[in-house]
Amino acid sequence: MDLLQFFNNKLKFTDEENEVLSNAFKVEIYAKGTTVVQPNSFVKKVYFVERGLLRCYYYKEGKDITHFFFDEDTFTAPLNSVFYNKEEAYGWETLEETTLRVIQYDDLQDLFIKYPSIQRFFFGVSLDILNAYALKLEYLQFYTAEERYANLLETNPGILHRTSLGHIASYLGITQQTLSVIRGKK
Repeated sequence: MDLLQFFNNKLKFTDEENEVLSNAFKVEIYAKGTTVVQPNSFVKKVYFVERGLLRCYYYKEGKDITHFFFDEDTFTAPLNSVFYNKEEAYGWETLEETTLRVIQYDDLQDLFIKYPSIQRFFFGVSLDILNAYALKLEYLQFYTAEERYANLLETNPGILHRTSLGHIASYLGITQQTLSVIRGKK
């Protein structure tokens, strides 16, 4: 879905607000396998995925761990840089050709001041993102590997066709071997 459709599906904006939003969010297109945000970098941008798939990852003891996937109609930002003025530990890479709409966070804050409706919209988006992270944490803490896999299939069934099993296993907090066993039972 394109950016303006996404905005207007959630909250109806005026023609002026739509024009301002369209002009403020720049289009960036990335080939598959492109690193959009380097681990341990400082990036103060907000991203909207119009098309494609981003993988957020980090390194732990030399291992590449998938933290989150961001697919179409998803907003995200390097939270440590944007909100805490620190390096972002996570890297982001494209898993397929990806079209992003991007705005500097400071420019977005200026829009919040001028257009309270945009600020209200992003407050809702922030709650959606917080909920997604809370649900992932809940599943990692309280559910079995099989339950986490079943939930992923229920909430994002297409992900298996869009990324490697290694990325899915690390996202679920399991080994690739465990994932193969779980998939073999289905």
